Amino acid sequence: MSRTIGTTNETSLHRQLKLDYAGRGGRTEVEVAGFVVDGVSADGRYVEVQTGSFSLLRKKAKTLAALGGLKVIYPVAVVKYLEVFDAEGGLEYRRKSSRPGNVWDLFAALVYAPELPRIPSLEIELALVEVAEERVRDGKGSWRRKGLSVRDRRMLSLRERVCLKTPGDYLCFVPFAKGEEFTAADFAKKARIRVRLANKALHSLTSLVILERIGKRRNAYVYRLIATSRTKKWKKQP
Repeated sequence: MSRTIGTTNETSLHRQLKLDYAGRGGRTEVEVAGFVVDGVSADGRYVEVQTGSFSLLRKKAKTLAALGGLKVIYPVAVVKYLEVFDAEGGLEYRRKSSRPGNVWDLFAALVYAPELPRIPSLEIELALVEVAEERVRDGKGSWRRKGLSVRDRRMLSLRERVCLKTPGDYLCFVPFAKGEEFTAADFAKKARIRVRLANKALHSLTSLVILERIGKRRNAYVYRLIATSRTKKWKKQP
């Protein structure tokens, strides 16, 4: 049996979300067609909570969507608090992170499996959450965190749910009108994200046949909008 996600090393955030989305009368950690599914709601819909790359979901997603429909939950920490503990477990300090997430973080994960939104009966839902990240001063963590290890992440509140049911829903991410031509740098500036993330978004949006690549401007690829039906724009994230 293939086990993509189990309870080993599961964060509190992951556990809280799978219980929330499975809902009353639902079940968690259910074996289905050789996979372990995070949750099954009372109406029989499968739920997967994914906190990293979507690449591991490819085979699993197609199977579950075909069997009864699949909702993939991707948490985005729009507010994050850092809690640092000493080696003995005592809290040293708690502060609000200066680098909160936003809806564009989805493309850092989706770029590795941009075909997922095209799978029938599969939807992706962004869970915009407020979280606390617990770090311990044990000297074993990344040098970027100055040796602090991440011990756990827990959800403080679920602020908003953003559901993307069809490829057309991803038009919300295109800050250009039909006929306008733009590069990754143009896209990044208008969306207020970094160029690296803009490139990932462009790759996914092109795979969804929302955008098309039409040529080059010097060394940069040029894109334009194909689709014309547009849903509401994202409101500014907290």
